[in-house]
Amino acid sequence: MRFLDRRVYRGPSLYAHFPVMRVTLDLGALEDWPSAKIPGFNDGLIAALPSLQAHTCSYGAEGGFLRRLREDGGTWLGHVFEHVAIELQQLTGAKVVFGKTRGEGSKGRYHVVYEYEEERVGTAAGDLALKLLHHLLPADLRPKDTELEPGFDFKKELVDLIDYAQRRQLGPSTGSLVRAAEARDIPWMRLNDYSLIQLGHGKFQQRIQATVTSNTRHIAVEIASDKEETNRILGELGLPVPKQTLARSPEAAERAAERLGYPVVVKPLDANHGRGVSLDLKTGAEVRAAFEKAREHARTAVVENFITGFDHRMLVVNGELIAVAKRVPGHVVGDGERTVAQLVDVVNQDPRRGIGHEKVLTRLELDAQADVMMAKKGVTKDTVLPRGQVLFLRGTGNLSTGGTAIDLTDVVHPDNRDMAVRAAKAIGLDVCGVDFITPDISQSYRDVGGGICELNAAPGFRMHVAPTEGTPRDVAGPVMDMLFPKGSPARIPIAAITGTNGKTTTSRMLAHIQKMAGHTVGLTTTDGVYIDGERTVAGDMTGPQSAQMVLRDPNVDMAVLETARGGLLRAGLGFRSCNVAAVLNVAADHLGLGGIDTLEQLAEVKRIIIEVARDCAVLNADDPLCLQMGDHTKAARIAWVTMNPRQELVKQHIRAGGLAAVLEEGINGQMITLFDKGSHIPLLWTHLVPATIEGKALHNVQNALFAAVMAYAMGVKIENIRQGLRTFDASYFQVPGRTNVFDEHPFKVLFDYGHNPAAVKSMAELALRLECHGRRICVVAAPGDRRDEDIRNIARAVAGFDHFIVRRDDNLRGRGPDEVPRMLEAELRAMGVPPERITVIPDEQQAIEAALRLARAGDLLLVFADAVSRSWKQIIYFKPDREAGAATTPRPPTRAPALPTLETSSGLPEGAELIQDERGVRIARAQDD
Repeated sequence: MRFLDRRVYRGPSLYAHFPVMRVTLDLGALEDWPSAKIPGFNDGLIAALPSLQAHTCSYGAEGGFLRRLREDGGTWLGHVFEHVAIELQQLTGAKVVFGKTRGEGSKGRYHVVYEYEEERVGTAAGDLALKLLHHLLPADLRPKDTELEPGFDFKKELVDLIDYAQRRQLGPSTGSLVRAAEARDIPWMRLNDYSLIQLGHGKFQQRIQATVTSNTRHIAVEIASDKEETNRILGELGLPVPKQTLARSPEAAERAAERLGYPVVVKPLDANHGRGVSLDLKTGAEVRAAFEKAREHARTAVVENFITGFDHRMLVVNGELIAVAKRVPGHVVGDGERTVAQLVDVVNQDPRRGIGHEKVLTRLELDAQADVMMAKKGVTKDTVLPRGQVLFLRGTGNLSTGGTAIDLTDVVHPDNRDMAVRAAKAIGLDVCGVDFITPDISQSYRDVGGGICELNAAPGFRMHVAPTEGTPRDVAGPVMDMLFPKGSPARIPIAAITGTNGKTTTSRMLAHIQKMAGHTVGLTTTDGVYIDGERTVAGDMTGPQSAQMVLRDPNVDMAVLETARGGLLRAGLGFRSCNVAAVLNVAADHLGLGGIDTLEQLAEVKRIIIEVARDCAVLNADDPLCLQMGDHTKAARIAWVTMNPRQELVKQHIRAGGLAAVLEEGINGQMITLFDKGSHIPLLWTHLVPATIEGKALHNVQNALFAAVMAYAMGVKIENIRQGLRTFDASYFQVPGRTNVFDEHPFKVLFDYGHNPAAVKSMAELALRLECHGRRICVVAAPGDRRDEDIRNIARAVAGFDHFIVRRDDNLRGRGPDEVPRMLEAELRAMGVPPERITVIPDEQQAIEAALRLARAGDLLLVFADAVSRSWKQIIYFKPDREAGAATTPRPPTRAPALPTLETSSGLPEGAELIQDERGVRIARAQDD
């Protein structure tokens, strides 16, 4: 077996609406060896991963997957890989269950899809799954090119994976906050490899890092980190704190202990998690040793009175005590039979204990700290403890060192409650862990004594979320309620737009309408990311990464996201849901790429945004594939868009009170009209929308219908929609490369980025509708990675012009230097276009230059460009000959293009000679070529 491909989907995709990864697996000869046929394989797998027993698989009951392994000859190893990759993640503490395996189309090749929580952990689990399966195979079935690691130890590899996951996955505290956000429908994004999380979108965002929040004051964290300063501030307020002194040497620490009186505690000035803390010290030698231990974590140590009692963590959130847990240090209880080491092994068999934060409890370790604790009691790891004797292996009750927690929230005394709240407010922490030592938390500290030993910024939540004993507490919920009070927004409105053609123009139209309505819009398009109309990042920005750029921007209060198929296939969506989603159309483009070979498959990709729409799904009622998408949305409503006022489905939808945008015929032309809840809302005559070029650009009429109804569904007022459409034109600065018109030459230039048959056809039809007193000239090309039939269809779409200049793109995309131009030229000739009306100039700049020089007054020149910015500059900076304004008949260009060109009826370019290719086509070639 081997990996052919691996793709990570960070958002909704073809496979799921949550993060999954897809591995393309080649089984090779193992295609003929399902699990039950491989000697010893099933037994070895179950021995390595007995927890696979819990997998239900298709049977829907525990043990279902093991049945699949054994019954009916077994199951294929791609399916086995899926379950092993999921189980390995579960063993690291990840809550993942989803997976599916499907044939890729070729024998022995499978797409294996499985859920993940943290991307690199999911990848590592897949790598280990493949390695384990290889080691379980008999030698004669292993792939010949697979090198097995000598001495493979799966248990060690699994421990290493769990340790790796601990460093990568969200910790228990951050994880609980994320789950609380999800429960409140608050979106979140991880901003780094650790615990920095953005909650909410755009201007409404808040941030957390572990349990430090956007509201946590830096000065409060600094004070809490300084144990001496915290002790002083609390003591001056009359709160119970132990007396303490700073020490910078072992001798100073011993003198401080003698002044304070034994027993004492020695701890680092600014450490956490109980690191370097020594308790109940009774001699100078113990204090000096404890100082050296503390100095491993801080240059200065704190020496303070040892308060007798139990360690309690009191959690205060936003001025309210939320939870209290009694922390018990990691320990064993003797049974009169087992040694200390054996008792530790028994404790670690508790299924709740794992490595680090993998589970609710952490494994006990017989390390140096345990040796110190045992030495105090005069025992070793080989000592058999009497029955009932408790041996503490840690001096502090931190869960991260093997301690346990008992929830006591319901019995805490009101005085102790008030004391904790006052302490948190005194330091200024919004989320504060108060470490309080007292013999009995249910009695007032005024009666039984006790003291606050320290306050913690970023306190851990694990002991409260999953106590060893007692009631689990929702401590993350109050933090969410503090950051996002009831009724306050966390999301900005999101509009997602896709389709084969028109999505860029529609996105820009909608963004313009929203900006005119007063919003700060974040827009993603094929030419960049725009924030409030300013381009902040250039390039094709229609994928998930650019969407997240917008959603992370703190200025944005509205997102309009053009969403292309490439990003959807490569990594899924960059957002989990949107308010309004629109699919404009589905036409042939990029077919044969990325596993998408049919229009139906392409429609399934584009449908993803409809599946995650919340409020409104906007669909083209004139497109059969878009019509079918209406059955796949969970949006509150569907809005249909049609250019045909007699469309029967839309008429029924309107009669039922549905939302629709319809192009109606009127006395003065065509009217963009909205229908909603029985209301008939005439919006604007199409000829008053500049982008439609007096209503002749029908594709932009349709784009305006979509933009209008999307804006309406997002709550924009009718007059603001009208004003937005009235002020949006097809200039290069509004929509570069989309139906741009340049009228400052003696001839008209129509400029577009059309690169598929449908887009080219729309522009060609527009050019034929526009008034023209001369010839219609077309510069046409096709991307090299399109199917041959798509390239031929592009040629057919422009066949009605008077003269053609055919070229290629700069990026050949796997084609020969003049392969695409010759294919276009051949198709035009097959349609009856005389050879003298076709000029082959492969280079884009040379082709446009030749076309500009060929055009005369009254002509209309349609230029399909690939390098949009470069080509537009070439057009606007072109200087026509003085005679061009008066010329009415063609004449040869005065400057010859440098690359090969077909001879035209105008004559040969200067300095060129005629050659004839194998098909009899005459071509002009420069003499120095």
